[in-house]
Amino acid sequence: MDAVMREVRLALLEADVHYSVVKDFVARVRARSVGVEVSKALNPAQQVIKIVHEELIATLGEPERLNLTGAKPWLVMIVGLQGSGKTTAAAKLARLLRSQGERVMLVAADPYRPAAVKQLQTLGERIGVQVFSEPGIKPPELAAHAFDQAKKGGYTVVLLDTAGRSQLDEQLMEELRSITRKVTPVDTLLVIDSMIGQEALHVAEGFRDTVSLTGLVLTKMDGDSRGGAAISIRSVTGVPIKFLGTGEGVDALESYDPRRLASRILGMGDVIGLIEKAEAAYDEQTARDQAQKMMKGDFSLEDFAQQLRQIRKMGPFQQILEMLPGGLGQAARNIDPKEAEKSLKLTEAIISSMTQAERRNPDILNASRRRRIARGSGTEVQDVNRILKQFRDAQRMAKTLQKTGGRGMPRLFG
Repeated sequence: MDAVMREVRLALLEADVHYSVVKDFVARVRARSVGVEVSKALNPAQQVIKIVHEELIATLGEPERLNLTGAKPWLVMIVGLQGSGKTTAAAKLARLLRSQGERVMLVAADPYRPAAVKQLQTLGERIGVQVFSEPGIKPPELAAHAFDQAKKGGYTVVLLDTAGRSQLDEQLMEELRSITRKVTPVDTLLVIDSMIGQEALHVAEGFRDTVSLTGLVLTKMDGDSRGGAAISIRSVTGVPIKFLGTGEGVDALESYDPRRLASRILGMGDVIGLIEKAEAAYDEQTARDQAQKMMKGDFSLEDFAQQLRQIRKMGPFQQILEMLPGGLGQAARNIDPKEAEKSLKLTEAIISSMTQAERRNPDILNASRRRRIARGSGTEVQDVNRILKQFRDAQRMAKTLQKTGGRGMPRLFG
C-alpha cells in the first residue's frame, strides 16, 4: 500500500492538484485501505488502486446538468478570465443546447476586449444561433435588454458571454454583481483554463466569493493538462463540474464524466476497467499457480498457452490497448491491434500443434519437430522459432525479477 500511495501522491502533484488537497485525499484513501478485504482476483496494490479511483470519483462529484427549470427564458451567465476560452465555450454550449431542441440566444456582453463581439457573431453564424449586441450599452443594461428581447422572441435559453480581465480585479467583480442585480441567472458557469494548474483554484475562489457559481467548464482538456485543477476546485469550493472543452471546434464540448477524468488525473488509462476485465477472465487459483511457477522458472509453454486464452477472454485487443496506463498507453498507440490479434492467434495455433511433452519441455524441439509444428499450425519454421524466443525471453525476465525483487521496473502510473 505504501508503494502505491507514493505513486498516487506523485501522480496527483504532477497533475497540478493542490498539495493540501493531495494530503487530505491520501489520508482518506489510507484510512479506507487499512484492513480492506482484498478482492479474490486482485493483488493488494490493485485493490488500493480501486479505492483510490473510487475516492477520486467521490471527490470530483457526480455530474450535474444545467438548471433549466422555472419560467423561460432561462438565463445562463458565463464568466471567466480573458484567455480561458470563455467566448468559444459559450458558442459550444449554444450549439449543444440547440441540438437538444432549445431556442438559444447568445449575448455579447464584453464591450472591452477588441473584436470580442465580432468573434461571438462569427461563431453564432457558424452554428446558426442569433447573437444579441448593442454598441455603447453597459453590460448590466445590455443583459436586461437581451433578456426582454429573448422573452418577446420566444427563446428558451439566453447565454450571456460576460467580459473577462487578464486577472481578478474589483472592477470586474462589481460589473458581475451589477448584472445579477438586473437579471437572475438560473446557472452561473465559470470557464477555467485547465492548463493554468494550481492558479485555477485561486481564480475559482475569487469568482465564487463574488457571484453564486453553480458550475465549472474546464477548457483545453485536449492539451497536456491532466485536469488536476478540477479536483482542487471541486474539493475546496464545492462547485460542480458540468462540461469539459476538448478541442477548438464548436462541437468539442463534453458532458462531465468523473470516471474518465479521474483516470486522466492519475494517468491511469482505464486501469479500473482493465482490472474488472481481468477479474472476469482470470481464475484466481490458476493465476496464482502460474505466477509461482514463473517466479521459480518452472513456467512452461502449456502455462503460456493458458495465459493467452485468458487474455483472449478479456475482449478485443484494441480495447485492452486503449485501457493501458501512462507510458504503456503511449507505447500502445504504435501497435497495430489487428496485427497483435493475428499474432496471438498464430502463437496459440503453434503451441496447440505441439505434443504435451514438447509444451512441457521445449528443449526437445529439434529441427524436424519444429518443421512438423509449422506444418500442423499452417505457419513457417521461423514463426515457431520466434515464439520459442519470446517464451525464453519471458523466462529470463521472470528469473531477473526473482533475483532483484522487481527493482528497476517502470513506475506504476508511467
